[in-house]
Amino acid sequence: MTALSQPFFQHALLAGTLIAAACGMVGYFLVLRAQVFTADALSHVAFTGAMAALAIGYDLRLGLFAATIAIALLFGALGRKARPDDVVTGSVFSWVLGLGAFFVTLYTTSRSTADGTAGVSVLFGSVFGMSAGHTATAALLAGGVCVLMLTAARPLLFATVDEAVAAARGVPVRLLGYGFLAVAGASAAEATQAVGSLLLLGLLAAPAGAAIRLTDRPYRALALSVGLAVAEMWTGLFASYAVPKMPPSFAIMATATAVYAAAFLIRRPVPRTS
Repeated sequence: MTALSQPFFQHALLAGTLIAAACGMVGYFLVLRAQVFTADALSHVAFTGAMAALAIGYDLRLGLFAATIAIALLFGALGRKARPDDVVTGSVFSWVLGLGAFFVTLYTTSRSTADGTAGVSVLFGSVFGMSAGHTATAALLAGGVCVLMLTAARPLLFATVDEAVAAARGVPVRLLGYGFLAVAGASAAEATQAVGSLLLLGLLAAPAGAAIRLTDRPYRALALSVGLAVAEMWTGLFASYAVPKMPPSFAIMATATAVYAAAFLIRRPVPRTS
């Protein structure tokens, strides 16, 4: 039997494709706006939010989306103040992960029927374990993110390149920034379902980073970021299916890392000056 004939692989391919496309779009603007730090924070928060929801008896996706979106908006409100020194950053992130470990223990000890592997799934993803219902929900949410990003791409690019001029031209820069961060939080939650909270930063940053190295044309780079993210998702899924002992999250991120490394070997053409 081929991979495409397997229902679990069909679910993974559908959800993974749209999640990758959403991450490619959002990741491009995260890199362009120098907000990769936000994505790094979301990778720590995603695990804790999901496990907190399970510990109090709710669907983990509720905690996952609530935590990532809330923290993304908080970073937007704090602005430059959200970039403390390295000691504070490391301490806070470690504390957040420790809090997640506490919620895992609370969840597994307080509920006799609790799934003890839930924490592992959140950390490393479970794209091959998505049911038809979860796949439909993930695909719809990721598709919504793509539509929102395509709608906001032009003003968001304008605000990113020259915030002062964009504001003077009537672009709601601050509101647009908050909206983008909320969408980034949702994308981080989506990525967690595919590659896990520990690896979601790579899916958001690596394709976009490679695209920006390969072209300096904004819309071409945006399209290339999406294309690379989807291609890396497909490659990882098929590789994991072909080698069952290889986790899909590892295969996806190994491909993304290889593509990003290869981008350093390709020299972008320098425009001629007259």
